[in-house]
Amino acid sequence: MTLRPGRTVRTLKRPYTRVSQKKPKLSYVVGVPFVKIHIFEMGNKNKEFDTTLWLISEHAIQIRDNALEAARIVSNKLLEKVLSPENFFMKVLVFPHQILREHSMACGAGADRFSSGMSHSFGKPVGRAVQIRANQEMFVLKVDKKDLEVAKKALKRAQLKLPTSCKIKIE
Repeated sequence: MTLRPGRTVRTLKRPYTRVSQKKPKLSYVVGVPFVKIHIFEMGNKNKEFDTTLWLISEHAIQIRDNALEAARIVSNKLLEKVLSPENFFMKVLVFPHQILREHSMACGAGADRFSSGMSHSFGKPVGRAVQIRANQEMFVLKVDKKDLEVAKKALKRAQLKLPTSCKIKIE
């Protein structure tokens, strides 16, 4: 099954949770997919750095885990190539807890024989997402003062992979 466009899951809304009184076993979401983002901390964890940069979301939005992974990969690749892993520390601060479900409808000739329509429309889990509030920090990057321009460039590349406008805060 192909991946649906990100605009279909971008809006924030409270997830519908099925609660069954007669059969409590039906209340659980079965077969939750694995998280696509595997590494949350990259670089040198032990060194003290003097400059900290945050990538902050400007809007409340829901972001899929594959978009977060793409942002992490593109920024980490630049940092490792230019600075080497000993000269930076980057961490992804959000975790995709939200389970995305999809109710695939059967369409075509003769589909009415095995289609239940919307009578059982809970949907099957297809992915995970993270719900982000406005002005929430998503990434933190620590570097030395001399590497500030490379760090800004890495976070700008990560911002291009995310479906929201972001700002970079430097401290």
